[in-house]
Amino acid sequence: MRITFVALGWERLGISLLSAIAKHHGNMVDLAFSPSLFNDRYNLKAPFLASFFDDRKEVIASIRRQRPDVLVFSPLTGTYQWTLSIAKEAKMILPFVKTIFGGAHVSAVPDRVISQPQVDYVCVGEGDVAFPAILRAISEGGGTAPIINTRYKLADGEVVKGVQAGFIEDLDALPVFDKTLWEDHICIGDWYLTMASRGCPYRCAFCFNSYFAQLPDEKAGKYVRRRSVKHMMRELHMAKRRYKLRFLEFEDDVFTMDKKWLKEFLDWYKKEIDVPFQCLTHPRYMDEDIARWLSEAGCRYVQMGIQSMDDEFKCREIHRYERSEHIYRAMEVMRKYKIRAKVDHMFGLPGESMKAQEDARKLYIQHPPYRIQTFWTNFLPGTELVKRGLEVGLITPDEVKRLNEGLDFDFYRDSEKGMSPQKRKKYKAYEALFKLIPVLPGPLRRTIGPGFFERLPVPVCSLISFAADAVIGLATGNPDHWIYARHYIYHMVRFCLKKIGITMPPATRVIETRIPLPLREGIGEGDFRTCHPYLTSLSAGRLHKGGGENLRRC
Repeated sequence: MRITFVALGWERLGISLLSAIAKHHGNMVDLAFSPSLFNDRYNLKAPFLASFFDDRKEVIASIRRQRPDVLVFSPLTGTYQWTLSIAKEAKMILPFVKTIFGGAHVSAVPDRVISQPQVDYVCVGEGDVAFPAILRAISEGGGTAPIINTRYKLADGEVVKGVQAGFIEDLDALPVFDKTLWEDHICIGDWYLTMASRGCPYRCAFCFNSYFAQLPDEKAGKYVRRRSVKHMMRELHMAKRRYKLRFLEFEDDVFTMDKKWLKEFLDWYKKEIDVPFQCLTHPRYMDEDIARWLSEAGCRYVQMGIQSMDDEFKCREIHRYERSEHIYRAMEVMRKYKIRAKVDHMFGLPGESMKAQEDARKLYIQHPPYRIQTFWTNFLPGTELVKRGLEVGLITPDEVKRLNEGLDFDFYRDSEKGMSPQKRKKYKAYEALFKLIPVLPGPLRRTIGPGFFERLPVPVCSLISFAADAVIGLATGNPDHWIYARHYIYHMVRFCLKKIGITMPPATRVIETRIPLPLREGIGEGDFRTCHPYLTSLSAGRLHKGGGENLRRC
């Protein structure tokens, strides 16, 4: 079959993996992509420029040209409405196309998603097994039996719900990420994304892990799973031969969690890949050994969540169990080994005292990070934070409904909803100060407090925060900023040239086109099926009834 993934912004590793799985099963895969310039739902939002660079027609034109049998969407809460509108218009053009929705937002509210007329199949939780099962069902004309991790509609509107299976334990049995899907739109070598593991050991109240880990109906299996060093190195060797790798990011929730695995991997990485990289960690999983190993292997930046410096509040309300001494220790060892720390800090956490901001300021004065990334609390569907917000009256049931529909989820950044003007002004003052702390000289860092910024209007503080972050990032060579800027410039030029009939070359220049990117070295149909018991049903070509025994066993 012909399958088209629809995506916007940047590469999504989940889509890259599903593309590899689809190709392994003999399907033809395309991508309909929008860079979503100036409305990327994260950093830049400029309505006038967004309307000028609106590429919705190009996305629809790609779908029309590719004529897929199946359209696949993996929306975030902020992009959910956009994907629904694309699916609706695509079905008007291609009435027989089937649509599959999956991802974190969909898994939080699957019943609401499957109720939409333009949605045919919903994948809940991990889709490695469910996705090829759905494709087989579509290719055989549909059916009436359940498919694991899936909800779909029959002709009369009845919804068939499959069981939620446990998590796949053997990640080496899965393909490597299909990067070729993105080569036309993203310079893969500039910022090569990958993951060595799945799952997080923590269940922070604001994070999708707080509900995602609880999705299986019965025995879930391990939630935190890791690929072998050999499997990782195989992927990175292929990537290095195909692309000019300049920088890598490991997107694991806690890359440094398994010290034995980490040491072995970093030794091989330094010998055979030797490309600068960054990763994510947690204060409890950063010590002197880890910092030294990372530094010696070429780690330039480490992103670490701090969120709040109120230990009691963090433990009680948002289920983060590190203490201040863990954070101070982690900052000290990273500084010792010249690893630039990028820390995440949250504003607007329900019930947090303002003293926590002052305690954070003291930390940042003593151990100035390379960058303080500030985030305003969002209530995202399915998370513990939504339940807490309802309990204390910060959000109403009607607002939760809007959240579930992907509307109005950015509560605090640009509004005074749920927060007094005075408190919001204090937060804005701290945000402006935190953006400047990394580059302020020591005496100024210790002297300037939030009071200086509180005298300024809130819009001025917001402008200072944005400008300081952008200018400092570009001036210090932060790859986050430079790669983001190059990506924007490429797509702005591409958009304008396309208007006058000039086609830009692909964003990625492939070094060695003759080198194939196998899904898995030596992989065969039998090998792939062994990664999960339910895949045995695929081998018989009887997705539903042939796998009935396995379904009952679950």
